[in-house]
Amino acid sequence: MTASIKEIMNTSPVVPVMVINKLEHAVPLAHALVEGGLKVLEITLRTPIALDAIKRIKAEVPGAIVGAGTVINLDTLKKAIDVGSEFLVSPGVTESLIDAAIKSGVPILPGVISPSEVMRLMEKGITEMKFFPAEAAGGIPMLKSIGGPLPQVTFCPTGGISLKNAADYLALSNVACIGGSWMAPADLVDKEDWDEIKRRATEAAALKK
Repeated sequence: MTASIKEIMNTSPVVPVMVINKLEHAVPLAHALVEGGLKVLEITLRTPIALDAIKRIKAEVPGAIVGAGTVINLDTLKKAIDVGSEFLVSPGVTESLIDAAIKSGVPILPGVISPSEVMRLMEKGITEMKFFPAEAAGGIPMLKSIGGPLPQVTFCPTGGISLKNAADYLALSNVACIGGSWMAPADLVDKEDWDEIKRRATEAAALKK
């Protein structure tokens, strides 16, 4: 049975947002993050091997909950679902994308930055959303402001979040988890420093609310 987006968001306090450039990095990177305590993994569809990376991680990394990020249209939505993505993440919202995602039954975390976007999604029964780009869109003060009139919505802020401000975001009542890339930056992945990535994942997992 497919987990709901709410259940997925409550699994780990931090969702690693991963850009994978080499397919051979996919499995060891995922192992390092999962062993560090971060089970929910977002693989962004920004590289030619991203879809293959999702398939490989699903097949070879027990315990990982693997989703596709940067789902921006019906084509990327279909491809993400076809490789078995357990959840979908989009940087923004279009009517056709949301309707297709709802119809597919695969949980989606759509990106929003304004109350109007939040309200349009609420009309479709969606109450879990990605707040992106978090820091550029007003950060913690903006989330507090949205939470006033719309307390029933829960967010996963992503964009500009690091270990320095992660705990402040997680302290908000309308934040279930955060997305970030500081656990597995490109330089550590390129060096295949899985031990340091695992250490950072363990540190991030300890940020639980």
